[in-house]
Amino acid sequence: MFTKIIDQDKITKVADLIDKADKAVIVTHVSPDGDAIGSSLGLYHYLIDQGLDATIIVPNEFPYFLKWLKGSKDILIYEKYPEFAEKLISETDLIFCLDFNVLSRIKNVGVAVEASKAKKVLIDHHPYPSDFSNVCISHPEISSTSELVFRLICRMGDFEMMSKDSAEAIYMGMMTDTGAFTYNSNDAQIYYIIAQLLNKGIDKDFIYSKVYHSYTADRYRMMGHMLSERMKIYEEYGAGLIWLDNEDQKRFNSQKGDTEGFANLPLNIQGVTFSVFLREDDDMIKVSLRSQGDFPCNTFASQCFNGGGHLNASGGEFFGSLVEAIDLFERTLPEYADLLISNKNNLEKK
Repeated sequence: MFTKIIDQDKITKVADLIDKADKAVIVTHVSPDGDAIGSSLGLYHYLIDQGLDATIIVPNEFPYFLKWLKGSKDILIYEKYPEFAEKLISETDLIFCLDFNVLSRIKNVGVAVEASKAKKVLIDHHPYPSDFSNVCISHPEISSTSELVFRLICRMGDFEMMSKDSAEAIYMGMMTDTGAFTYNSNDAQIYYIIAQLLNKGIDKDFIYSKVYHSYTADRYRMMGHMLSERMKIYEEYGAGLIWLDNEDQKRFNSQKGDTEGFANLPLNIQGVTFSVFLREDDDMIKVSLRSQGDFPCNTFASQCFNGGGHLNASGGEFFGSLVEAIDLFERTLPEYADLLISNKNNLEKK
């Protein structure tokens, strides 16, 4: 059994809201990743099986290597059909907000969600949730929102009703948000949950292959170019920086999701415990930060890149040029010298 971390009062409230609802909408953050899609589809299949008319709405496109999951073809992309999406949100009884902590993380979808009279349930593992929901299930100590969805379904007494499709999506979300269980995954209860998902008939090797063995050749060429021409290692700090500009991405026909996992690559280098990936976008620089050990990359993200997140996995944005973003990173790095060196030494002693 796993620890009952979600308050029973919240479990009861969510079960009551589901019981009274006919329609439900699930929304998740901009540029949905594996956990966003996995938690959404895991909950979606459960709600459908409960007899609800459920729809998943995402702000924009999601990676092609997640589109094999059952139900993914029915996900409504707000950017393509904004009026229809807003109509569904305004007419629904219940809105589940998954894998984000503030409405600004879902861009224009957030305006419609805030205006909706529907009851709202937040399920998330990012710190500092804002107060916009009727029920807030927020647990930053949990490694993925998909795990929280599993816990919620089980606590409502419906594990036996959970379908293989729901279990498959939940496992995929847990897997991708831990780098295939290589970080934020030391909690033994994660593996108890995996055992229960296996009992639902999922094939974890198949899921891994569909996610991590489905990239294009251009993606690997772009990765090789980046590692060869767009990487700097700061040995004195145990830090690495990689980046891609718009021309790089155009040259290698980059698709949505092609840079997934790039932020982790410098951590494969001996002595590197802190990694930052900068990707030029249309109007900003997208920032991904990763670390090993106890170095708080979320603090670094907050200070420099209007971001935040978890201790070892964070994100942010920079409104300026790529050159300016690199300069800011390099100017800030010495401020964290003591933390970085101490963290590096502690990891080497283990």
